[in-house]
Amino acid sequence: MKINSLVDLAFEAKDNAYAPYSDFRVGTVLLCRDGQAFIGCNVENASYGLSVCAERVALFKAISEGHRDFELLVLVSDSDGFCSPCGACRQVLWEFNSQLKIIMSNQKREVKEVNIKELLPYAFSSLKKGDKTVFGSKDC
Repeated sequence: MKINSLVDLAFEAKDNAYAPYSDFRVGTVLLCRDGQAFIGCNVENASYGLSVCAERVALFKAISEGHRDFELLVLVSDSDGFCSPCGACRQVLWEFNSQLKIIMSNQKREVKEVNIKELLPYAFSSLKKGDKTVFGSKDC
């Protein structure tokens, strides 16, 4: 799929967002290496901690359907600037592809590309050290 088509699809997903508290709608498309795309939008709740970001909605939909190999995330919002994934989403996305490409688009449909590793250089992960699993940054 071409980037412009993915950006359009993300804007369509944004229109489904449920954001009565922040009035900040976000849409995303997560592209798998096999070409399948999963969309997501943010879903807020009066108990803010129960809200879910668009990125995790798309990721969890893909995982629930058996996908684990992701190559690209497209992210759009109501902002005139570029909206990047929050820290929690960065960590969850990094878990599945530490080299994931992220395309951010503003309302003018201008795009900016970054890599998840640029956004989260010291991601938390599980590491094998000998016969045990330890947790921390790969730089630990």
